[in-house]
Amino acid sequence: QVQLVESGGGLVQAGGSLRLSCAASGSIVNINAMRWYRQAPGKQRELVAAITSGNSTNYADSVKGRFTISRDNAKNTVYLQMNSLKPEDTAVYLCNADVYNAWYSDNYWGQGTQVTVSS
Repeated sequence: QVQLVESGGGLVQAGGSLRLSCAASGSIVNINAMRWYRQAPGKQRELVAAITSGNSTNYADSVKGRFTISRDNAKNTVYLQMNSLKPEDTAVYLCNADVYNAWYSDNYWGQGTQVTVSS
């Protein structure tokens, strides 16, 4: 079994910064792609950023130049540095990862962390 636990969310004023973390634990041999999604009330879940095991990254157009995804493989952790935050960034941010446990690869989700940006 694998668990993903997010942290770092909170309330911040527009223009501010937050750093989200997502730590994976459990039966892990290696982690392939790791991703951050977000879901705002009444809206569809949106892919915000992704990073491969080789550190290739991809971002939603709405966050390019403001958000940076990174990972620490030794800690099985992925980060999302969010700068120049806007009220429209307000959402629950969820971590997602493709994890191999020596028998099979599966996709896992965290519970999410709330980010609220006030204007």
